[in-house]
Amino acid sequence: MSLDDFRHEALTDVSSTNTECLERARNGALSGLWVTAVRQTGGRGRRGRAWFSEPGNLYASLLLIDAAPMDRLGSLPLAVAVAVQDAISRVMPLDASDVLIKWPNDILIERRKVCGILVEGETLADGRHALVIGIGINVAVAPEAGLYPVARLRDFGVSASPDELFAHLFQSMVKTLSLWDGGQGIAAIMERWKQVAGGIGENITVNLPDRSISGRFAGIDDTGLLKLETDDGGTRLIAAGDVFFG
Repeated sequence: MSLDDFRHEALTDVSSTNTECLERARNGALSGLWVTAVRQTGGRGRRGRAWFSEPGNLYASLLLIDAAPMDRLGSLPLAVAVAVQDAISRVMPLDASDVLIKWPNDILIERRKVCGILVEGETLADGRHALVIGIGINVAVAPEAGLYPVARLRDFGVSASPDELFAHLFQSMVKTLSLWDGGQGIAAIMERWKQVAGGIGENITVNLPDRSISGRFAGIDDTGLLKLETDDGGTRLIAAGDVFFG
């Protein structure tokens, strides 16, 4: 996709930008539509968790139609995280702490979460597959800490507005999705992801739906699965879970 394939619709109050994107997809919207909002009344995170969505932050969703063959879509969340990390890095002060990715696609500064990403998909009535990438970035306000310590960009000296940050995100996403190339550029995405990943080589705990397991974070495999070296000397590959350091 080129820059000309992307459009932007700016809204005020919505239930969620992901919901708005999916509704537009059902009505025939083409790939590359960004929807942003000042406030969400029904924002959501992974596993149906509520997402704090008061004014002052960036709430944005990107619609992609038939983005890649299904067997290549697993690397898309990593590509999105690379684009978001790049955008946030561009508004950080020169002497600020590093912006890092926590597997698979949370964005951290000083081990505190400043951004959440939610990818949702739906097969449309005409057979096309719609993917919506929801991105919530704490710019000026942050929720009370939940599962993970949180922060806002203002805490680290960022003066950019949500609109300025979105302009960087718009450009970063174009470049990163071009590099990803429908999943064919997965190797290049993996290399970029590893350069800005947090916690590789450290002991972590991964909360799975039915249990928690701990071990050494050994990076990711060539499809983006987390590699966890366990105490018994084995290596577990994990497709989804909540990661905690230490």
